Amino acid sequence: MHIPDGLIPLDQSMIYLIISLAFLSFAFYYVSKKTDMEKRLVIAGVLTAVTVVASYITIPSPMGIPMHFFIIPLVVLILGPLNASLVSFLALLIQALALGMGGVTTLGINVLDMGIILSLVVYFVYTTLVNVNVKLAIFLSTVTGILAATAFQILVLAFAKTTSLEVLLASLLPYYLMIGVIEGIVNIVILEFISKTNSQILELEKV
Repeated sequence: MHIPDGLIPLDQSMIYLIISLAFLSFAFYYVSKKTDMEKRLVIAGVLTAVTVVASYITIPSPMGIPMHFFIIPLVVLILGPLNASLVSFLALLIQALALGMGGVTTLGINVLDMGIILSLVVYFVYTTLVNVNVKLAIFLSTVTGILAATAFQILVLAFAKTTSLEVLLASLLPYYLMIGVIEGIVNIVILEFISKTNSQILELEKV
């Protein structure tokens, strides 16, 4: 889902960057006020590394396009949306500078899409459904968050006139729906494992 340099006009890219930096500044200020900041930093550091590594690994898919997992929905379900946005920013910055994934001029839109919008949607859906069924909340929040990020990316690419809206819908939505379903199931397994082995991690306030 990384948008590379050159696809988005520079003036549009700067607007997305300003929005992202404003949100990240608020997120950092709010999270830094938490009394358990030291513990959050350790977990966030580990999850940032996991996000960078996991997104770099490609897995064959039935559609013929290698899959990359997001991991950010899992970060949201462990630490919350503001923490996840910050983790996403660090991971995307490392990917752009060191791994050639995404771009420097498009860092703002990639963070806004895969970090901020995805995180907020995952958190909203999870908190809405968690009292109904935890596993359902994990699965649907992951799928919905990824689809929301996909829909926003489609709108951004269409607005930048990279290709037609019809082509974007037909190519991106089915692909990321498949990834969302797989990642939703994996997140259930991972969170169940964490709850059995180190449940204190899941007891942190989701900020």
